[in-house]
Amino acid sequence: MNLPNKLTVFRVILIVPFVVLLLGGYEGWLGGLSAYTDYIALAIFIIASLTDMLDGKIARKYNLITNFGKFMDPLADKLLVCSAMICLTAMERIPAWIVIIIISREFVISGFRLIASDNGVVIAASWWGKFKTTFQMVMVILMIANIEALSIVTDIVMWISLILTVVSLVDYLMKNKEVMKGTK
Repeated sequence: MNLPNKLTVFRVILIVPFVVLLLGGYEGWLGGLSAYTDYIALAIFIIASLTDMLDGKIARKYNLITNFGKFMDPLADKLLVCSAMICLTAMERIPAWIVIIIISREFVISGFRLIASDNGVVIAASWWGKFKTTFQMVMVILMIANIEALSIVTDIVMWISLILTVVSLVDYLMKNKEVMKGTK
């Protein structure tokens, strides 16, 4: 378990307090703390998002790339972003249909990776997928912050995230179509 993999696991662990604080504040579960929970949840989400950048840079710089990291890093990103978007749907800050499209893409890619691993192939994240994840993380940050003056920017980032979700799915499937044939 090297440092990049520990950061990935840490990102997954941060999802629990993030969700509890974000939804707990919105639903009023946390009583007097509720006025501050969005800010604390936002800080946790930003820290978790930064670990995504950090683990990849460390892994590449020190040649610490592992199959665990190739598998868990994108999964940790999916869990973090999807958890956030589900919370934001409950808070009525993002339309459910957009979240359904984004999560559907994640299920398709996860299934595809499972098929690939059955064929002995580990597929790393593509640049399109990394751009998609970055835009989704920025979108979540803007939606949690919920700053009225940035609502147009938030909407633009949401639409770019949705477009990148679809483009990255098509790119992923086209580049790895041999996996479905079992010839790769």
